[in-house]
Amino acid sequence: GYLWVVLLLLPVYFFVKPALPNSKSEWGHAAFVGFLIQVLYFGAAYKAFEAGASAGAVALITCLQPIFVAMVMPLISREQVSKRTWLGLLLGLTGAVIVIVANQSVQINKTIGLWFSVAALVGITLATIWEKKFGTVQHPLSNSLIQYSVGFVFAFIFAWFTEPMSITWTTPFVLSFAYLVIANSIFAISLLMLMIQKGEATRVAALFFLVPPVTAFIAWLVIDEAMAPLAWAGMLVAAIGVWLATRIAKADLLK
Repeated sequence: GYLWVVLLLLPVYFFVKPALPNSKSEWGHAAFVGFLIQVLYFGAAYKAFEAGASAGAVALITCLQPIFVAMVMPLISREQVSKRTWLGLLLGLTGAVIVIVANQSVQINKTIGLWFSVAALVGITLATIWEKKFGTVQHPLSNSLIQYSVGFVFAFIFAWFTEPMSITWTTPFVLSFAYLVIANSIFAISLLMLMIQKGEATRVAALFFLVPPVTAFIAWLVIDEAMAPLAWAGMLVAAIGVWLATRIAKADLLK
C-alpha cells in the first residue's frame, strides 16, 4: 500500500514542485514521525489483529491516545488543558468506549496481541507529540512522500521475511485497497499532520474519539451492520465530548 501511495504522489509532486525540508533535522523529524505512524502504529495494529485481538480490543486501547497527549503536552510545551477540555476528553473517551463495547466483541486471545495494541497506542501518541514539539510546517506532498517512503522501506523488509509476498486480487480487495490508499493514507493522514502543525495537539487528538462512532454509523448506513441501541447513546456522548474538547473559548480567540 505504501508503494502505491508513493507512486501516486510522485507525479503530483513533480508537477507542483513543493519545497523539501531545509535541514537534516527537518528530514529526520519527518522521517521519524513517518516511522511512528506508518510502521509502529499501523504495523503494530495489524499484527495485533493477526495475533487474535479483535478490532474492538485494538480500538479500545488506541482510543486512549487523546488522554495521554493531554497529559504530556503541558509538560513539554506552553499548551494548557483546561477543565472544560478535560471534561470533553473524558466524555469523548466514555462515548467511544460505549460504542466499541456495544457494537463489537472485545477480546484478546494472546498476550502478544495486547502488547501489539499497546505498541500501536505508543506509536500514534508519540507521533502526535513529536510532530507538535519538533515538527516544522512542511508542504503536505513533501511530508507525505517522506513518511510513506519510510513506511514502504520498513514494511517491505518486514514483509519479505515474514509474509508469502503474494496477493489474491479480488474486486472487494481492490476496492478496499483503493480506499486505504486514497482516503486513509493520502487524505486522512495528510489532514491529520496539517491539523497537528496548525492547532493544539490535544484538540486535534480529541477528534480520534469520533473514529469509533463514525465508523459504526457508516457501517450501519452503507452495509446495514446492526447498531446496538446503546451505541447511539455512545455516539451522542462522544460528539458532545469532542465538541467540548475542541471548542475554543472566547477568551482564547481574543488573545
